[in-house]
Amino acid sequence: MRDIAEKKAQLVSVLSGMDSLLAAFSGGVDSTLLTAVAAEVLGDNLLAVTACSAVHPRREIRNACETAQRLGVRHMTIRSGEMADLAFKRNRPDRCYRCKTLLFRRLLEIAADNHIEHVAHGANVDDLQDYRPGFRAAEELHIRAPLVDAGFTKADIRALAREMGLDAWDKPAMACLASRIPYGTVLTVEALAMVEKAEALLQRLGFRHCRVRHHGSVARIEIPASELPAVIGEAVAPELVRGLKAIGFDHVAVDLEGYTQGSMNRGIAS
Repeated sequence: MRDIAEKKAQLVSVLSGMDSLLAAFSGGVDSTLLTAVAAEVLGDNLLAVTACSAVHPRREIRNACETAQRLGVRHMTIRSGEMADLAFKRNRPDRCYRCKTLLFRRLLEIAADNHIEHVAHGANVDDLQDYRPGFRAAEELHIRAPLVDAGFTKADIRALAREMGLDAWDKPAMACLASRIPYGTVLTVEALAMVEKAEALLQRLGFRHCRVRHHGSVARIEIPASELPAVIGEAVAPELVRGLKAIGFDHVAVDLEGYTQGSMNRGIAS
């Protein structure tokens, strides 16, 4: 754990250079670790802000509020409003850039209103390897990435979060619901709600790491390859098919490749 301890010390050093901080807080392991360490360093000079909209599962918003309460940090929720933006709803490959630009501008306004010096998000070193147009938005608006500055990978974050006793240490990665819908398909509140309900059904059936990709009338399920026998077994499949059809899908498909983070980004140039 020496390397982790050194990285935490570096993170503390980065945060100590800030008089005050607004942290974008989703409740995932990255933003939870950032917020927990920032709370140790900055105390009441930290404000955690959680975005709420149709692209964020309600269970995740509830979890973020509960986590912030456990951490004892100042916390607020805001309506992020990206579904009112036509450019975002068109769902082009720059969707994430548009979303993050809108969100970070709103966070900067909140920071200014509260006389907060810096705004940060929970990006880590591994995020730099995927197609992440949202990271470009952060750089353009001078949003800080303290975990990147301190050299944290996702594995580092989980290890330190576990050492610190944070419940989110083993929480599955969670991207916004818009990432379940193929680029070029216009985003609707109805389609996003279908995805949210479908993934909640899978989780109730015991599949923690799951994605339901919305391909019109087809629900394409991604789960770890090791769990494929369970999801297509007679103990689960009939209930799953009934549930997904009740949600509004006509057909149910299981991706034999298994869960692959960022699979909808294939073919997109970085």
